[in-house]
Amino acid sequence: MNYLSSARTHATIILAILALPFLLVTSGCSSQSRPTAANFTAGLNKHFLEHSDCLLDNIRFPFEASDKEKTKQMDSLVKSQLLEKTEEMSIHVSRYTVAQAGLRSAPRFCYGHREVTSIDSFTPPAAANGFTETTVVYHYVMNDVPVWAKTPEVEAAFPDMAVSISGNATGKAILAQTPVGWQVPD
Repeated sequence: MNYLSSARTHATIILAILALPFLLVTSGCSSQSRPTAANFTAGLNKHFLEHSDCLLDNIRFPFEASDKEKTKQMDSLVKSQLLEKTEEMSIHVSRYTVAQAGLRSAPRFCYGHREVTSIDSFTPPAAANGFTETTVVYHYVMNDVPVWAKTPEVEAAFPDMAVSISGNATGKAILAQTPVGWQVPD
């Protein structure tokens, strides 16, 4: 019996040694998928490197505005020399075209990308839309902010942008768990 017990012990040791590389590989792969602040930060920062924050969406130039708020916003970009303005007094419309200095930023006028500085909270991961998802609240700073975005006129005309570039902004995002880590669903 002693021989049989010794053979079982050796077989168990051999199986453990053979299983060790498999366990290390699978535990290493799943570490990116764990619901941790570091993994959420990595997923958000990867997304934000590819998705800048912008002032304007779905606008084509030349652009006409008669709305007082939209005119204020566009006039701030005129003052920053990104747009040029002509007025049609008879129909009370301002027409905006892209100035030479604005060609690089037009038509969306992006003002940087976010970098997550902390994860403030997240919901318990749960199944939704075919993935395990969580909603994350985070603090961020804005990187690569152009000079024109920091002018008082542009900040006053676009208060959401002003908060974003303040250095103490918060955001909220849904993240989906994937085999390669947490990602913002597109």
